[in-house]
Amino acid sequence: MGKTGWLGPALGAMLALATGPAAAQEEFGKAVMTGGATGTYIQIGRDLAGVMAECGQTLDVVESAGSLENFMAVRTRGNTQFGIVQNDVLEYLKTYSADDPAVARAIQGVRIAFPLYDEEVHLVARSDIDSVADLAGKRVAIGVENSGTFLTASLVLDLTGTQPAERRKIAPADALPALKSGEIDALFYVAGAPTALFAEGDIDGEQFHLVPITDQTLQTVYDAVTIPANTYPFQPEEVSGIAVKALLMTFEYNPQGNSYQRQSCKAVSDLSHLILTRLPQLQENGHPKWKNVDLQDIPAGWDIGGCVNAGLQPDYQLECTRPAASAAPEESEANRAYRQYICSTLGC
Repeated sequence: MGKTGWLGPALGAMLALATGPAAAQEEFGKAVMTGGATGTYIQIGRDLAGVMAECGQTLDVVESAGSLENFMAVRTRGNTQFGIVQNDVLEYLKTYSADDPAVARAIQGVRIAFPLYDEEVHLVARSDIDSVADLAGKRVAIGVENSGTFLTASLVLDLTGTQPAERRKIAPADALPALKSGEIDALFYVAGAPTALFAEGDIDGEQFHLVPITDQTLQTVYDAVTIPANTYPFQPEEVSGIAVKALLMTFEYNPQGNSYQRQSCKAVSDLSHLILTRLPQLQENGHPKWKNVDLQDIPAGWDIGGCVNAGLQPDYQLECTRPAASAAPEESEANRAYRQYICSTLGC
């Protein structure tokens, strides 16, 4: 397999076109690339959009296949300054950038905005499957191509030498009903626990369970974690597993550049300032994973963006104007007369 074999042909095509952030011709906008509708990324994105809205700013929250698509969107998609990406995706790209010009171009200019939280590698399977090794000869859903789940699941299987009979490239939201119906035997999903897909998935704990991931090889590559008992309705006991770090990525915009670069840099600075100053609010009111955010946990080999650091300065001036409340429409003469009749007859 070639060095970019894991990325798949679709990503390979995107890498070949990755020359820099698209300067959108339409009206300027701001967006964060997240994940599927039931995942943690999209909830984190909505939390970010919420703090921006408090300052009268709009941040579009865009669904996506996941980490690989999000990374490329930061490089090439117009009006898209942010993407949430798994750290093992970054490590993969970094590892092969020295020998592969397409990967080297893809990572050029991409920066970290903030480290976020650990994402648990969920492996949900039939109750007779007790380990990753037991997936040998089974039908396993590994996520859609170009998603973070796809990359992590592929690495987990290959690092452990596990050979499933089938690797189904389907999204977790589609894989869960396939598991219930017996079309597949197990599914991978990389997402911050608790993820709504499993919390609200009506999973029969007699037929299916969270499989512990305790392989020693994987423990040297990923962080060891424990998913507490009753994190999900079908999971009465704690489960040992592994996790990857989620990161908010951005681009190194030039504040002295063209209008799009200047506005994008300001958007990055504004959101950075809001995350720094309103982290307690996000931890109190946002997704539970905000409580696990460690802003000091910067992965090695990647730099924080200059526009991010600009927004963290003590003297940074954020234009924060709450959206004006809509004025009540002026009442018509007919309605005023009506109210007078009601009051004179029934009292007010």
